[in-house]
Amino acid sequence: MVHSSWLCQNEPMKNLPGYLLKLIIPTAACIAAAFAIALCLAVPVPASADDDWRKLHEEVQAGRIKPLGDILDSLLRDWDGQVIDVEFEEDDGQRLYEIELLGSEGQVVEFEVDAVTGELLGIEGTNINGMRRQ
Repeated sequence: MVHSSWLCQNEPMKNLPGYLLKLIIPTAACIAAAFAIALCLAVPVPASADDDWRKLHEEVQAGRIKPLGDILDSLLRDWDGQVIDVEFEEDDGQRLYEIELLGSEGQVVEFEVDAVTGELLGIEGTNINGMRRQ
């Protein structure tokens, strides 16, 4: 954090009232943070990320893995919740969808689904049975 005593060593800053210094320092910090965030967001996505999604799409089109929509339809028939995150992974040669649902009581439950067969392989979280549809 920048201290006002350091800023006051600068001749023009010596004449500013204390309340202005308290306003200038946080404002400058917010502007700097916003600028840094804008720079991060302006960085283009690496071509490899785009290639990964293209390959995944080709795998679905070729029938080698199930479409995410089919997996979600099946999952949400048996479980109540809102999808908050989906990841596709390859773990020891096994292709997986990892899907997180937010339950009505605020619980987050992760479902691990085989992307090739659509089989539910595992469930992790708290109050899992509270999300099971009757």
